[in-house]
Amino acid sequence: MSAGFAKFRDPLMKLGEKFAQNKTLQILRDAFMLAFPLTIFGSITLVIANFPFLDKILGEQGAATLNALLGPASTATMSIATVFTVLGIGYYFSKDRKCDPIFGAAISLAAFIMITPMEVEHVLEDGTAVMVGSVLAIDRLGARGMFVGMLAAFLAAFLYCWITKKNWTIKMPASVPPAVSKSFSALIPACLTLTVFLAVRIGFTFTPWGNIHDFIYELVQAPLTSLGSSLIATLLAIFSIQILWFFGLHGQIIVNSVLDPIWNTLTMENLMAFQAGEALPNIVTKQFIEIFTVGIGGSGMTLAAVIILAFFCRSRQLKQVGRLALPAACFNINEPIIFGLPIVLNPTILIPWILAPVINVCIVYFAMATGLVPLTTGVTVPWTTPIFLSGMLATNSWQGGVIQLVELAVVFVCWLPFLKALDRTALQSDIQEEDDSVFDLGDE
Repeated sequence: MSAGFAKFRDPLMKLGEKFAQNKTLQILRDAFMLAFPLTIFGSITLVIANFPFLDKILGEQGAATLNALLGPASTATMSIATVFTVLGIGYYFSKDRKCDPIFGAAISLAAFIMITPMEVEHVLEDGTAVMVGSVLAIDRLGARGMFVGMLAAFLAAFLYCWITKKNWTIKMPASVPPAVSKSFSALIPACLTLTVFLAVRIGFTFTPWGNIHDFIYELVQAPLTSLGSSLIATLLAIFSIQILWFFGLHGQIIVNSVLDPIWNTLTMENLMAFQAGEALPNIVTKQFIEIFTVGIGGSGMTLAAVIILAFFCRSRQLKQVGRLALPAACFNINEPIIFGLPIVLNPTILIPWILAPVINVCIVYFAMATGLVPLTTGVTVPWTTPIFLSGMLATNSWQGGVIQLVELAVVFVCWLPFLKALDRTALQSDIQEEDDSVFDLGDE
């Protein structure tokens, strides 16, 4: 390997390893995964309630009734995803700091609720707007409150653990039951932590924003989500994922841990619009990334490459790699080909490995921007869902499945000449091995 290649590789690998080992990003990743089974359940009910042509099958009244019956399932799971994220951050942060994680999660949630506005505007039948107190708006527990929730959870868990480590706790005799003893131990840390958040709430009532939610949303969340939803930012993310994987680092985990807060927020904005029957606001969402990149055979969209190896290559070695990797690739698991071909540190196929995903992201982005393909609805579709089906579920349309097939064809065209070149080299190696084997038998 050339010295120039090594100079490029080594710093990138060190940077990737630092991201992968960063405690904050690990905690954030685990916190998002806490909501995964709950959002899957909500997504299933949402897909059923909004199934295409349902009004033709059940009638408009029947479809409306079914939607009303299943609606609370998505509201209680997907629409309050920030609550689960806050609980997860408080739990995993406290666990990492060797503090009681249950109390860390509870204190984080209470701190988030403490700084969340409890007044919402209600419009009466005569058009008069009145403020209703002691009510939590659902959007504050979902997309609009995501960044506030993350910041509040990290700060609350940090204060709880810091105060606990200072031993500012009430010590109970050994004879006291453990549950009671732990409650008293958490009493002072909880009170001090929540006092800080109460002071923050009171302080923001004297600002033009009135609360920290609107302050964070206007100055931080809105600009970040706007930047993260752009095509340029998405292409940079995809390029980073591919480069990191090329050097043997799990690019998806590293990049997602940084950008998931933005992508999940964009997803929840689409979900809320979809549930309200409004126009979907965002092209780039978490599901855009997973379904229209990972959902075509795994990172790098390698399903077409596996098909080429399995059915279009003549080399025994490559054909065997393709056929062994094909079942997993159908469910978007491509470690067998990444390390079996290999893709890692293989300069021969670096060009299609990077080029195919970049081209496809542009194709899907412009297809959605021009209305040829509907935007993702915010429904959570497992990334292991096979091609075509996942596209249909993510967009609630057949066009979502068709555009995935177009992506598959693009990947096929990009990879074919490079894999055929690799196949010719591998085939010559197979012939040489056969000749050597015959020669050895002749000597015997």
